[in-house]
Amino acid sequence: MALKTPTLGSLWLMPADPFHHPALLYRSDGEYVAATTAFVTDGLAAGDPVAVAVPSARLALIEGSLGAAARDVLMLDMTEAGRNPGRIIPAVLRGFADRHPGRHVRIIGEPIWPERTRDEYAACAQHEALINLSFAGRPATIMCPYDVRTLSDEVIGEAARTHPVLRDASGTWTSADYAPEQVVEGHNRPFDEPESCVSLHFDSSNLSSARALAAREAAALGFTGDRLDDIRLTVAELGANSLDHGGGAGLLRVWQADGRLVCEVSDRGHITDPLVGRRPVDPRQSGSRGLLIVNLLSDLVRVHTRPGATTVRAYFDSAS
Repeated sequence: MALKTPTLGSLWLMPADPFHHPALLYRSDGEYVAATTAFVTDGLAAGDPVAVAVPSARLALIEGSLGAAARDVLMLDMTEAGRNPGRIIPAVLRGFADRHPGRHVRIIGEPIWPERTRDEYAACAQHEALINLSFAGRPATIMCPYDVRTLSDEVIGEAARTHPVLRDASGTWTSADYAPEQVVEGHNRPFDEPESCVSLHFDSSNLSSARALAAREAAALGFTGDRLDDIRLTVAELGANSLDHGGGAGLLRVWQADGRLVCEVSDRGHITDPLVGRRPVDPRQSGSRGLLIVNLLSDLVRVHTRPGATTVRAYFDSAS
């Protein structure tokens, strides 16, 4: 998402910031277990609330190393909790940190693994960059492991741009390439066109038709019950955003790609807040949740925005 507010730049890393965001570059399971276990046990010894959100196989390694101490740690499978990278900040990181106001928290978050698709990786890279903005000034340490054996040089290079500090088995050092805002903007690119799709121009007079079109296409792919309701709600929220912030109208396009249903809404709006859709909202607060709801319900969300044009794609894994 494009950054257009000049004052935001100074918030990516504040002097003497109580927030720390190191990337752990590991080259073996032994290095991984040693570093993550020490991170967790040091946190527990300091009385910090600790959470671990990593892929299930990695979760088992950490749990096995911690033994009985694992009972004192919130353990999450990132392949489920962070299936959509846009969900990780509001539902995983802030979801945990906000339950412990005023306390320093420790979190291990590993959102990137080799099986991530190109689109998923782009969303992950933006997520990693935006952690710095979301947690600036907060007492927290979030360590993000990267498997140097299996991830590309591009991924490791961007880890150095999204994390102010890097560490491996040999030590810790300041990243000379730290530039998270460049990563956010670098992945804010126009999307490839679908081979075919169904579409509908909508405004306030026929938003219900847009919901019905998405639901019809989803049902044809086997979506039912709550998941079908999720798709209806996602399109309703995206459509409401277009009516309120995108010039009063929009275009819905729906298609299937690689086993996923894709619902795309484009309009004439421009997203200038890089954290839109990533801030938790008090459930007692009235009003639309917009992109937050979309992030929470979808399996992947991608956004391309520029002055006068925004496109949001919400992906849903096939029900079949």
